[in-house]
Amino acid sequence: MLDIFISRKDAAATPVWLVRTGDTGNWCETHAGPGAAWVATSGFKGEAGKVLLLPDGSGGLAGVLLGLGDGSDAFVTGALPAALPLGDYRLAGDIHIEAEKAAFGFALGTYRFTRYSGNPRDWPRLVLPDGVDGEEVSRLARATFLARDLINTPAGDMGPADLAAAAAHVAEAQGAEFKVIEGEALLAENYPMIHAVGRAAAIAPRLIDMRWGRAEAPKVTLVGKGVCFDTGGLDLKPSSAMLLMKKDMGGAACVLALAQMLMEARLDIRLRVLIPAVENSVSGNAFRPGDVLPSRKGITVEIGNTDAEGRLVLADALTEADSEVPDLIIDMATLTGAARTALGPDLPPFYTDDEALAGELAASAVAMADPMWRMPLWKPYDSWLESKIADVNHVSDGPFAGSVTAALFLRRFVEKARSYVHFDIYGWAPKPRPGRPVGGEAQGIRALYHLIRRRYGA
Repeated sequence: MLDIFISRKDAAATPVWLVRTGDTGNWCETHAGPGAAWVATSGFKGEAGKVLLLPDGSGGLAGVLLGLGDGSDAFVTGALPAALPLGDYRLAGDIHIEAEKAAFGFALGTYRFTRYSGNPRDWPRLVLPDGVDGEEVSRLARATFLARDLINTPAGDMGPADLAAAAAHVAEAQGAEFKVIEGEALLAENYPMIHAVGRAAAIAPRLIDMRWGRAEAPKVTLVGKGVCFDTGGLDLKPSSAMLLMKKDMGGAACVLALAQMLMEARLDIRLRVLIPAVENSVSGNAFRPGDVLPSRKGITVEIGNTDAEGRLVLADALTEADSEVPDLIIDMATLTGAARTALGPDLPPFYTDDEALAGELAASAVAMADPMWRMPLWKPYDSWLESKIADVNHVSDGPFAGSVTAALFLRRFVEKARSYVHFDIYGWAPKPRPGRPVGGEAQGIRALYHLIRRRYGA
């Protein structure tokens, strides 16, 4: 359990009241004394994420008010750790949000990326609310922090070899089997598109492969896009579009974090994680617009744009995932700007033609306050990927429905799995919120963890 949580009931813990906008008057009526007078003087109105320390009249701290705003932010308690003096605190009265989410939000507020600047610090501690499993909340927080750290690390220190080392660390900690197919071995073992995308970089491309759990257990396979930096290849991105390309391995970061949660929870599943780790770079041997690439599945793919490389490496990995006929394949990728245009940075779309799975995902998203939205695998748009010289083009020749056509392309490479879902995530928080600083962000993994636990049991 994270050391920010204490499970003992401590009468000395300072109370923290959560107050909605406009409810401060009611709070003052029921809490007479210096604190109530101070609330009136301060102008505190319960705005979301605002923290007010209440004096006790003798230079001490009588309590704390945290503004909930309209109550729509389940993790607003993420504002507390940075605002509170060191000490022990407890949530008091009606906290208006689920206790487990309040504890998780508090944990989120302790995240800092300090690899290059700043130092680790001590944090105030929270008495766990009644009925909250501190180990479970800590498991969710640790995984979130792992994904954030991986995404926040610049590509100079998070290239394909570094990403493989991070995956190996997760595997070793959980006792998972681990192997890497690297460089020319990708051709020998028939992963031609992973090799083609990554061959121009100084650091060789590779396929990371992790397995864990009983061979006879339900098979769950996670596939994550591990493009550690994306120049756009020969269809070179403008400099402004490259500034966030360290996050183009956000899908890989999220599936590693999800895998860590599943293994730490000791679920009875046969888990496999496949991460094609590459850098889409520029050199004399870079793959070109107009090239036709073979794929692991045997489908020939015409290259319409080298800046749409993520779906190529995923296609080879998905073919391998599908070969084992798993019960569930999940892929996660920072795949298209079109997804952000449609739904913004905080609401990742998912694609599946499994109606039962779609319903379970929607329910899990609500249960975990981990938003996502179903988008259609609209088959009439499949014709937009036709090629005159190959089996398929990997991009359409028009400006419309880019996230949908990317999902349709990937769908070709999954035929045998019982269920399949594709996530087109952003992996980044562009604006700060309590517990969610600007930077790398884990998206969808808590909802997926919830779904897998419900489907296959603890």
